[in-house]
Amino acid sequence: MSYIKAGTDALGNDINVYYADLSQGTSSQTVVLIHGWPLSHEMWEYQLTELPKHGLRVVAYDRRGFGKSSKPYGPYDYDALADDLKAVLDYLDLTDVTLVGFSMGGGEVARYMSRHNGQRVAKAVLVSAVTPYMLKTEDNPSGVDKEVFDEILENIQKDRADFLQTFGKQFYGVNLLNHPVSQAHLDGDFFRAYLASPVATIECAKAFAMTDFRADLTYIKVPTLIIHGDDDKTVPIEASGEQTAKAIPGAQYTVYGGAPHGLFFTEKDRLNQDLLTFIKSGSTTSY
Repeated sequence: MSYIKAGTDALGNDINVYYADLSQGTSSQTVVLIHGWPLSHEMWEYQLTELPKHGLRVVAYDRRGFGKSSKPYGPYDYDALADDLKAVLDYLDLTDVTLVGFSMGGGEVARYMSRHNGQRVAKAVLVSAVTPYMLKTEDNPSGVDKEVFDEILENIQKDRADFLQTFGKQFYGVNLLNHPVSQAHLDGDFFRAYLASPVATIECAKAFAMTDFRADLTYIKVPTLIIHGDDDKTVPIEASGEQTAKAIPGAQYTVYGGAPHGLFFTEKDRLNQDLLTFIKSGSTTSY
């Protein structure tokens, strides 16, 4: 297995981040995939199998607390998570990178660009991302009511397994009339999510709900693609995709009509093609 030491915890134990590094040996461009909550890098299965076919080097890693990475008690704030991303880029000495952040992972992209000045990054993609600010406040009226997040945290702590199974259906827009994913796929996601640290699951939920990325987005000066489904019940497009597109001048904004939050699977062929088109178009210049 491949691991990168990203730091140490409060007891001095190493925090090791697991990563997958895939290519066909002829890659001239690199893509780093950052997974969503509460899954692992394995959510990118259909991107990890397709993108390397097109001459790309594709790296995906497990956020601390999830997948095969270390599961410390903390911290799980976005500064720590952005530092883990930097550790991945530095250890592998990646340049001209396209960062692709899904959902919570979009926050890592934004915080990395501000905290580390966008070093090594040529392009950015925000997919169903939690940027710019999920929480509804007086100066963020399009955000989500705090009671929604309070209920999520309450349900995780009451019965995490039951919450994850219910959340998984909302994630893909499953209801009585609509079944865009199989039960087997939902079961796989549940298995991946349930293996995560309970503490990480809770603390990361707090982080993506309460972190204001509006200032971070002003540091994104590279070509940026924003993709969001307009039937996203998990990260509503009105609070996220629409506001992010307004905040990043020149960003390409693509709305997937009828798509749920988990469009990396339900719209995988379209997403793969859009990623390839964006990554391969034009010149790239890293900061």
